[in-house]
Amino acid sequence: MNDIINLHYLGASLMYSLMGIAIFWLCFVIIDKLTPYQLWKNIVEDKNQALATIVAAMCISIAIIIAASIAG
Repeated sequence: MNDIINLHYLGASLMYSLMGIAIFWLCFVIIDKLTPYQLWKNIVEDKNQALATIVAAMCISIAIIIAASIAG
């Protein structure tokens, strides 16, 4: 009986993790489309450290919001 309950929690955790990753990816794509320049090109090719720091802070804040909304 406990094995079934543990598998249920494992499945729920996996589902919520995948849902959080999908929502995070979608938010990043939307933000990338809203900016007047290409984020990935500026960070990787042009090595724009200031933009990378801002994008990292934005990613952390989106992740915190998603985690809080999924956790309830």
